[in-house]
Amino acid sequence: MRKYLFCVIVLLLCYGNTFSQELNKISEPVFKVGEKLSYKMKYGIFTAAEANIRVEGSDKKFEGQPAFHLIAEGKTAGSFDVFYKVRNKYESYVNENTLEPYFYTENRREGKWKHSDNVTFDHKDNKVTANKGVYQFKGKTFDFVSAYYFARTIDVSKMKVGEKFELQYFLEDGFHSMGITYVGTEVVSCSMGKFNCLKFNPTIIPGRIFRKDSKLYLWITNDGNRIPVKAHVEVILGSITMDLQGATGLKYPLNPIKN
Repeated sequence: MRKYLFCVIVLLLCYGNTFSQELNKISEPVFKVGEKLSYKMKYGIFTAAEANIRVEGSDKKFEGQPAFHLIAEGKTAGSFDVFYKVRNKYESYVNENTLEPYFYTENRREGKWKHSDNVTFDHKDNKVTANKGVYQFKGKTFDFVSAYYFARTIDVSKMKVGEKFELQYFLEDGFHSMGITYVGTEVVSCSMGKFNCLKFNPTIIPGRIFRKDSKLYLWITNDGNRIPVKAHVEVILGSITMDLQGATGLKYPLNPIKN
């Protein structure tokens, strides 16, 4: 179980935005350089992992264009860190206008297992070059990190309850598709307060983490920032909850509901 905990927290952050492929993108990003979000993930009453995602400026240029440097880091915590240490880092350089990725890199250490990859995206010729080869794709495609930030810029104002959409991303030598259903609006509480949120129900593939009937729900602020504040997923033994612990450098004010 411990082996897969950080994989789950990455899924929680990214799954909830997978409706973006077929909706219209707003005119500008909803985030800015300096934004940092931090999360804790609990397995039952125990803190299992911590993660932070942030936006930095970049001195590097790709195809003569400036880029955002997007970074996601995660690690196990508490007793989970004693028995199975995880230290993972994912980075993506994306076009500041389209938010499509130029370059993605990951460095993962999970127990004694280590994995790294460097991925270059060629959107003109629709191919990805990774450590293990070259892969062709059709349509828009992203990496895990850029998918999350791209999805936040989508205009969801016309979504109807029950609508389902998909987003394609590249990970571990292959392309994957994620789908999610819009559930509606809901008020939800997290460590930073109570917020008006959009609620989503992503599709889960049953296996070593999830049961056949497992449900995953994610709540995103219904404001200009569109940040995840909470997620809950059922696993084979118990459940896992992700909770927003900190949010700084936001482009728009974060407005919790006052009691």
